[in-house]
Amino acid sequence: MAISPSKAMNGERAVVLLFVFRVLSSVPLSLLPQALSLSLLSLFSIFVEFRADDGSLSLFKTRPGASSGIMLGAVTLPTVMLSKLIQLSRALSLQKIELGELEHMTMQFWATSACCCGVLIFLSIVLWYAANNKNPHFSCSVWDSKFSLSCVILYSVVCCISLATISHTGFNTALKLLWLLCHGFAAVKLIQHLLNTFPCCASIGEALLVTSGLVLYFGDMLACTISKVCRLLISPELVSIRYGIKRSEIGIIIQGVLLGLLIFSAVFKFVIRLWEYFWVANNSESRQSKEIGRSLIFFSSLGFIMIAIAPSWMMIVLDFDVHPVLWIFQFVFSEPFKRLSLCIYWLGLIYASVLRFYNISKNSKIERILLRKYYHLLAVSMFLPALIYQPKFLDLAFGASLAVFLVLEIIRVWRIWPLGQLVHQFMSAFTDHRDSDLLIVSHFSLLLGCALPIWMSSGFNDRPLTPFAGILSLGIGDTMASMVGHKYGVLRWSKTGKKTIEGTAAGITSVLAACSVLLPLLASTGYILTQHWFPLLIAVTTSGLLEAYTTQLDNAFMPLVFYCLLCL
Repeated sequence: MAISPSKAMNGERAVVLLFVFRVLSSVPLSLLPQALSLSLLSLFSIFVEFRADDGSLSLFKTRPGASSGIMLGAVTLPTVMLSKLIQLSRALSLQKIELGELEHMTMQFWATSACCCGVLIFLSIVLWYAANNKNPHFSCSVWDSKFSLSCVILYSVVCCISLATISHTGFNTALKLLWLLCHGFAAVKLIQHLLNTFPCCASIGEALLVTSGLVLYFGDMLACTISKVCRLLISPELVSIRYGIKRSEIGIIIQGVLLGLLIFSAVFKFVIRLWEYFWVANNSESRQSKEIGRSLIFFSSLGFIMIAIAPSWMMIVLDFDVHPVLWIFQFVFSEPFKRLSLCIYWLGLIYASVLRFYNISKNSKIERILLRKYYHLLAVSMFLPALIYQPKFLDLAFGASLAVFLVLEIIRVWRIWPLGQLVHQFMSAFTDHRDSDLLIVSHFSLLLGCALPIWMSSGFNDRPLTPFAGILSLGIGDTMASMVGHKYGVLRWSKTGKKTIEGTAAGITSVLAACSVLLPLLASTGYILTQHWFPLLIAVTTSGLLEAYTTQLDNAFMPLVFYCLLCL
């Protein structure tokens, strides 16, 4: 399959390769197997993306106007995990962490890369079958077959070697390989489900990022639960494999809430089908009565799961002395003046901005993309002071906000009376071309884009700017790039794109200016500054170029790329 160099190396792929090369150039010798596996994953992903360019993946209805984004989606999370490994290896050399924490992150890296590799293998098979059905006389070229097989075999060998170094016996290595295989299989099934259930809502790269993140997150929860149950049912002396690291109460509460919402979605769908089959089918009630009954089932089952089932899991896993809801109240009121004042400040900002911008969105001719950037600035004014002075409380607030967003989206999608239609009308006022009536994701991407760098910076962190990666890249850089580019931009990066050189330059300059103000402020609060300006310039420039070239959801990818480069 011949591909011209100009078509092969577009702007997005060039920036992704620059991003991966920057991380690989910082890898110590102790992480050589992980670096080799990331290189193989990058080659395999760009090869699959090349083959997908001819439209063979039309089997999946992806988001209109977006490229496949396979390479960006496949390498982002593994590269982030490798950057964390680089950071933890520095900490281990300074004896600031235990070896178990580095081994846990190593398993996280391999689990993430196994998810991405499994999906790439699945996409390769889909492409082969699509080409074979289009042309019955088609046969996959020898070079294509050898290249794909070589990547998979070399990746498997490197994975086995790496796992053998953190396992005491061959049996432990086999168990870990089986665990990684389960991650890959789960990722394949989940991305199929997402692309088929939510057509035209995401590109393949965006779906791959979400898939690998969800499988990693819930796989970590499952492993933590299995480890805890084994220690309860079996004598602790007999359990030789310790999984994970010490987890914070806030982290467990956030995991428990998300687990509860996942269980609730499955339970409500099952219960509502039973109710409609046994009760509604035999009763000729009005439509409003049926909606009220459906709403009562929704809120009662949601309350039961979130108050009883999810907290039970939290108490088993972390041995809470009190009910997690009571723990949250105790945590908030341990510093009542600071934390309640922060809540009042947030509520005031949200009320004023929503009331103002909602009326503007309905009556004004201002472009929707610019209106949405005001919410990015709102995120800066809300999260920046809290991150500096109340970081733990902000962690909890992010978890609560994510839970509220998920519940509201479930209410909107399922049209739960009486809020379903109202939520849909309100959210529709802030959507753009990347959202659809089926699924609105922009507010999730903004929230998680700001929250994920903060959550991932918990524990050891010798780079003070890493928690601010989302706030800086989205709240300041992306906002200034859009506003300046829209108003003053003339020189475009490409003939078909809308991003301008002036906008990108404004975004990069604004982030650097914000860092120059933020670093002395952090030093005054007790942070030990270890951030150098040249690596910072590379990180800001790379994330700015990604925003300029990518057609993916930049709120999802920019903060992760910026965070990853700041860790170095």
